[in-house]
Amino acid sequence: MAKLLVLHGPNLNLLGEREPEVYGRVTLAEIDADLRARTEAAGHTFESLQSNAEHELVERVQAARNDGTAVMVVNPAAFTHTSVALRDALAGVAVPFYEVHLSNPHAREPFRRHSYFSDLALGVVCGFGADSYRYALDTALARLATRPD
Repeated sequence: MAKLLVLHGPNLNLLGEREPEVYGRVTLAEIDADLRARTEAAGHTFESLQSNAEHELVERVQAARNDGTAVMVVNPAAFTHTSVALRDALAGVAVPFYEVHLSNPHAREPFRRHSYFSDLALGVVCGFGADSYRYALDTALARLATRPD
């Protein structure tokens, strides 16, 4: 049994209400419930954290280094384009992760087209709404199923 950690960045607590034409109508609670069910059905432990505070996400990433977290799914949200601190934390702990975005940042404003995380991530899934999380999770679970214990 492995631990899978999902991190949600700023403003994702407003999913379902905030700009539904961009981010959809699925709530964060619905996304987490689906991810939890899939993870537990695969025999693993699920944990998630949403925070609007950069330092809380950094601290959680640092804790993942020693708490049995095997893989992470990370939606840095607006921190994608601004957070060297979160990038450094992810690089420093060396826990593999997948980067997720609900919208396609490459089809949006120019400032959204640069990610501080993509070059560190095992993969990037974007533009599929809430399904982006599921696609990243399915890949993470497949990785866990094939890793040697």
